[in-house]
Amino acid sequence: MSDNNTKIKKKVSFPHMGTVSYAWSAALRIIGCEPYVEPYTSKRTLSLGTKHSPEAICIPYKLILGNFIEAIEGGADYVSMITSPGCCRLGEYGKCISNALKDLGYEAKYVEMQLYDGIKGMYNYLKTVSGTNNMFLFTRAILIAMIKTFMLDSLETKLSYCRAREIHFGDAEKHYKNALKIIDENDTIAGLNKARKLINEEMKKVEINPKKDVLYVDITGEIYIVNDEFSNQNIERELGRMGVQVRRSLTLTSFLKDAIIPKILRKGETHLQRAFRLAKPYLMRDIGGDSLECVSDVVYAQERGADGIIHLSPFTCMPEIMSQNIFPAMREDCDIPILALIMDEQTGKAGYVTRIEAFVDLMRRRKRKLQSVSAEQNQTVL
Repeated sequence: MSDNNTKIKKKVSFPHMGTVSYAWSAALRIIGCEPYVEPYTSKRTLSLGTKHSPEAICIPYKLILGNFIEAIEGGADYVSMITSPGCCRLGEYGKCISNALKDLGYEAKYVEMQLYDGIKGMYNYLKTVSGTNNMFLFTRAILIAMIKTFMLDSLETKLSYCRAREIHFGDAEKHYKNALKIIDENDTIAGLNKARKLINEEMKKVEINPKKDVLYVDITGEIYIVNDEFSNQNIERELGRMGVQVRRSLTLTSFLKDAIIPKILRKGETHLQRAFRLAKPYLMRDIGGDSLECVSDVVYAQERGADGIIHLSPFTCMPEIMSQNIFPAMREDCDIPILALIMDEQTGKAGYVTRIEAFVDLMRRRKRKLQSVSAEQNQTVL
């Protein structure tokens, strides 16, 4: 009887945010847990979360709560997420979500991973959900999760490049999904090394026009909205359809470098370090959320010669409201188009896409004008 009980794996769930489920699933499988990946965030998820959330809370909270409700309904034993100190309401998510789940009568255990405890925080999290303390196994799980995170972000960079140049719309995404399966099926270092070659081969199958004149746009904002395609209404796909290559500074990889990977193992300047350096003339200190990074990303986009930058934020998010109020003061130094989009459960698709199309048209006209001026200046010199 006891032997049968030991074979029952604990089902552990976590909220969706972009491709994070692929990395966390690998870590949980390695330590002997069963990752429960609930259906990807949908209108039902949003409806469930909104129904049981405070009215003025931001959309990431509502979607995470909806994810947890669907996970528990699907049989998850644990629901888990990250938490952090500071000015952002993320630090209060845990208590609020835990209380909401109890009020709804759910018995699944709620577990948190401290955001800025680094490797120690991840280790303690794995220790809690597994009920064991195996240093070798946990180290391997953390390493594989990190490798997959870097591979996933690299894959998304390839997707953005191909999307903006693909001849047949949707071709890049089809091969991207095949590449995701390849990553998901390999939980060893040797397997992932082979997967890298297979992924490159898969993405090379996308028929593209390498000479196409594309626009380059940076996306910044609150990290959940920036990385989650449901909450940002798949803005990267829409931009790709319009011939725009997208780059994100706020990625899972940048998060790992800033919060998890020890300083001694980091190479180069991290996103947060760059944020303190570039945002200093406009924002002297971190005011919570991703506001400091957002302000610095505008300067960085200008330095890189991007054609524009899009700022995505949840409705009622105070740090991002502060960022948007700083942008006008940056106009004297940063002559780059900025589009601020605020997302909540009421955001309509049609109006949203219309604003993006108008912004892309503005960037194209600006780019042609700058090219024309540059050509005239070159002729004058000659």
